[in-house]
Amino acid sequence: MRLGYYPGCSLLGSSRDFGESVEAVAGALGVELFEVPRWNCCGASSAHAMDRLLALALPATVLATAARANLGEVLAPCASCYHRLVVAQHEIAGSPELKRKVEQVIDIPMGPPVRVLNILEFLERCADRIASKVKQPFAHTVACYYGCLLVRPSKIVAFDRSEDPVSMDRLVVQVGGKTVEWSSKTECCGAALSIPRTPVVGRLGAKIVGDAVAANAEAIVVACPMCHSNLDMRRVSIEEALGRKVSIPVLFITQVVGLALGLPPRALGLERHFVEVKLPAEAAMRASAAS
Repeated sequence: MRLGYYPGCSLLGSSRDFGESVEAVAGALGVELFEVPRWNCCGASSAHAMDRLLALALPATVLATAARANLGEVLAPCASCYHRLVVAQHEIAGSPELKRKVEQVIDIPMGPPVRVLNILEFLERCADRIASKVKQPFAHTVACYYGCLLVRPSKIVAFDRSEDPVSMDRLVVQVGGKTVEWSSKTECCGAALSIPRTPVVGRLGAKIVGDAVAANAEAIVVACPMCHSNLDMRRVSIEEALGRKVSIPVLFITQVVGLALGLPPRALGLERHFVEVKLPAEAAMRASAAS
């Protein structure tokens, strides 16, 4: 399988662990990821707060370039990138006048529509391959956290269930894990307020982390680099808001799948986390040593 790939800025920078795990899992599943040629930033998280035309032109350039490269489908693992691409595509497709303005700005014809896949759609598409390649079941109970951008706006992203999504839960169960029922799976983590309003992110993250701990989850599983940063990197602010220490780790769904496929923790970027990933990493290391 060959699939277009838009890593975006985060997967090459602040969320290298996510990028490493995406590429490692894709390789293990026999999927060749072909980067969109000369891709640019999609504008998240600031362009849409500054100028609408700019906010559309940046992701439109990525889509037009992908179409020119004959990439009918493009995987955008970052939830923010995915959101900006599908929203821009929806808005441009609904207005010939807006499309004309955007094409004037980017100086590239939009070309045929490109299907943009988020990371959960990609993994679900590979479900049979994943099931056939599981080497060490992920025998842990986790809280699947979807956040805002994968499930909203529901009419555009058409996620499985916008208020109570289950696709990530299904993937965890498929590789041997269990998931908890909890009320915070689509709550906001504070997103780009992480730097300008860190205490706000601390309070929002405290509710999410506190709910996961109360549900007896061993880890929180995410599919968004911003969610991961806010729940992992901002743990000090979260603990201040909670008034206690919490050691529950935060994993990307690709890391969970990768561990189940028997990939080494280092290949999945697990050593890059701020909160040590104890249970899954140690289980994988013991299994690797035993083999």
